[in-house]
Amino acid sequence: MEATDRTIEDGDELFEHFKYVADPGQQLLRVDKFLCDRLPNTSRNRIQLSAKAGFVKVNDASVKPNFRIRPHDVITLELPFPIRDKEIVPEDLDLEILYEDDEVLVLNKEAGMVVHPGYGNYTGTLVHGLMHHFNKLPSGSNPQRPGLVHRLDKLTTGVMVVAKSDDSLAHLAKQFYDRSTERRYWALVWGDLSEDGTVTGNLARSLKNRKLMEL
Repeated sequence: MEATDRTIEDGDELFEHFKYVADPGQQLLRVDKFLCDRLPNTSRNRIQLSAKAGFVKVNDASVKPNFRIRPHDVITLELPFPIRDKEIVPEDLDLEILYEDDEVLVLNKEAGMVVHPGYGNYTGTLVHGLMHHFNKLPSGSNPQRPGLVHRLDKLTTGVMVVAKSDDSLAHLAKQFYDRSTERRYWALVWGDLSEDGTVTGNLARSLKNRKLMEL
């Protein structure tokens, strides 16, 4: 399920993504809990946001997250974009490869390139380019991110390492999980800075736009 910050507006065309019919013996249950139990890899918070935006419907009527479903209710999730084909079609993209052997690939990801497919980015990602460069890459538990053990933001330029085998994927993933790898980030800043040039703060998701990060 893909998150969305939109709400229903006049003229919006909605597309049915999921549909469930409550069993005859269904006990009273919040609709957000009902959907959370049935939608894989989807948080309850995302479902609640979709309901507040008007995308969760029971018997063709938009409902709030705390609406309690009953036997035979028809529950649907309708979103303002069609269901996307999740198959990754290889694309011949210009990749700046710095190093490659039988186990790993090291490349420089340019700013502007999205690392893997996601909401609003279904083509032209690094993954599409990698799938053109290789016949096959290990995907672990996520077929949408073959070979990836870490990521960089769209607007960030930097070096990435890609696993070419199941063994390298497992070893690299453990290194990133254990934080035994070393990463350095350089940032260009402007404005009035303190004498030592230190910027203190924690990055978090923007409360106004969940797709952006802010201090």
